[in-house]
Amino acid sequence: MTGSDVSPSFRLAYVPGVTPTKWVRIWNERLPEIPLTLVAVPAAEACDLLRGRGADAGFVRLPVDRDDLSAIPLYTETTVVVVPKDHVVAAVEEVSAEELADEIVLHPLDDTLGWERLPGRPAIERPATTADAVELVAAGVGVLVVPQSLARLHHRKDLTYRPLTDAPESRVALSWPQDETTDLVEQFIGIVRGRTVNSTRGRPPAVAQPKSKRPAAGGAQRKPAAGKSTGRNPRSGSGGAKGGSGTKGGKNPRSGSGAPKRGKPRRRP
Repeated sequence: MTGSDVSPSFRLAYVPGVTPTKWVRIWNERLPEIPLTLVAVPAAEACDLLRGRGADAGFVRLPVDRDDLSAIPLYTETTVVVVPKDHVVAAVEEVSAEELADEIVLHPLDDTLGWERLPGRPAIERPATTADAVELVAAGVGVLVVPQSLARLHHRKDLTYRPLTDAPESRVALSWPQDETTDLVEQFIGIVRGRTVNSTRGRPPAVAQPKSKRPAAGGAQRKPAAGKSTGRNPRSGSGGAKGGSGTKGGKNPRSGSGAPKRGKPRRRP
């Protein structure tokens, strides 16, 4: 089977916390003949997956290496601290990093925030994943700082979260290999950026069609053929007979017969 015989498809990677549902729905509406396959990937492995052509494009967390990957930043997430519902933090609207000084702050190996200095006190061991860290929070071992989407992803009824000020933030971007900016990648970029279905970006411009001439109301008038008379005398009024002046019988009003009567001239005083 040659490359031209392979049906086109599009593989979209996404990291935990990103919900690509809206963009996938628009893709299926606009390009129903090209199937889109979702590829879930851990945040730390997303860039390598794109480099290895395991996906055509993907939603990743910045930063990425711009030497071989293109990226369009999309949005920045709020950073939150996940705590048990009976924790003192649950009683406030937000908390600062300094207020966590006495707390054990869990730092999973798949952390996406890139702390220079983690607040609070470190745990004895780092949990392998964010999911493992959430289980430890529920067990009362410590608290966890994550992007808000991950707190929602690992939601539990016995846990809650509050915004954490003066903390690193996570940015989500659409990324793809620089040397693989295909037409399908351009199509997906347009969807993510909100271009309409009639956008000409990435498509050849439509050829303008010449405007057709519309006939005048009542139909176009044709010129009479050579040698044929229209029945009108160009020297007479409309509808007059040949040589006539438009009066009854074609008589000249200046001739005696059939001339209109004149009134009597007034006498001078």
